[in-house]
Parts: sequence; structure tokens; C-alpha cells
Amino acid sequence: MNSAAAKKSVIPGFSLANPKFDFLVCLKTTPFEMNAPLRQLLSIGSFALVSCFFTATAAAQAPKVVAEKPSFDDLESPQFAGGKPKAFKPKEWLEIETKINVSMQPQPKSNTCDRLTVKWYVAVKNPERSGQMLLLTRDIEYVNVPLDEEVYCSVYLSPASLKRLTGVDRAGKRSVEAVGYEILINGMKVAEDTTKFQPGWWNAATDKISRTNVVPLLNKLETPFAHMWWDRYAEVLDPRINR
Repeated sequence: MNSAAAKKSVIPGFSLANPKFDFLVCLKTTPFEMNAPLRQLLSIGSFALVSCFFTATAAAQAPKVVAEKPSFDDLESPQFAGGKPKAFKPKEWLEIETKINVSMQPQPKSNTCDRLTVKWYVAVKNPERSGQMLLLTRDIEYVNVPLDEEVYCSVYLSPASLKRLTGVDRAGKRSVEAVGYEILINGMKVAEDTTKFQPGWWNAATDKISRTNVVPLLNKLETPFAHMWWDRYAEVLDPRINR
């Protein structure tokens, strides 16, 4: 084979005789001088490098939340001194809460997470149908959540709501079948947990759970506990103040 024929039979810049030298020549070759397979290979490699870079960057900047399983308990209506005292018998609220710890890398100078949303899912026994549950839901938004610090997020059922659901005044904790939550930051789910079943049970197709809005779940600002234990809880977004 003459030298001219030999040049036509190989990929430009590629030679088994001198691979290092010819690879450098290959890099200097214009895309139009390369054959299609080589152009495709270089294109795939470049795309992979760029994808890895952006994936690593997003992972480094993604917030992380360490959260505990939700817990719930009965709380009597608080009594405040002041003015003319009035006699009444405190009823019970149902309080549901979870402890969270938020971190970010890189950490902002404010050392806070601007916004955080907790989506609550509370399944209570249906008093009218044995073995059936009613699903209550509520999204609560928080602001200025401190980073690397343990704080609590909570949701409540009032005594009137509990009586509507159970028929009695003191059956809040006993009426709960399961509590679950999802935590979102910038629309991205960063944590979830549940007291029972598997996380995501609230989205499962089943004839045993019926969604209802017959009674509302309340955030802390909507209860008489609004100004109690203030520093224990994340700050609830108040639409009258925070925009």
C-alpha cells in the first residue's frame, strides 16, 4: 500500500505507531476533519464532564434536614392571668410535632434558611366506620429557620375539632392512627417520616382512608399556644407580617 493510500485508511491524528503524538494532532484537528464516530465520542465525553460538574455543585449547595419521627400528645387549654378571672374547665388540644435540624453547604452568612415548608398528614379513626380513617392535611410554611440548631415544627387540632371527630372531649391522642410529614425547601423534598406504616402512605391508593376538610389542622399562631415556648419552635410564616 502506498503512503497516500495509508493516509486515507486511518482516522486523522490516530496511529498505533505513535499514539501520544497523534492524539495531540487529533486535538488540533477541526471537527469537520474528524470522522463522525470520533466527533460523537468527544461530544459525549464533554457532556458527561459538564453534567458531573453541575450535579456535584447542586449536591454541595443542597440543604440537608435531619428530622425525627413525629410525636403527638394531649395539651390542656392554657390559662392566662389578667383581668377578671373566669371559671372554666380546660379542654384538651392535640399537639403534633417533630424536631428538625437544617444545614446548608455553603452556609449563608445569615446562618438561616429563608423558607421551609412542612406538609402534615394526620390519619384519625373514622367514628362512623370501623376500620376506616379520615385524612387531615395542612401545609405550614416557616421563615428564618436557624441552621445547625434543633427546632420544632408543630400542628394542632382544637378541642372542638376533636369532639367533632370523636364525639368526646378527651380522646385526641387515642383517636390518631398515624401521622406523617414531608419537609420541602425551595420546592424540593428533603425529609419525610411517619409514626406508622411506610412514608408516603398518604398518597397510596386505598379504600381505607378518606380525605376530609371537615375540621382544620392549625398552625401554632392559630392556637392559644402562639406565644408559648417561643424559642423552641421554628417561626411560622405570618401573612400579616411576612410577605
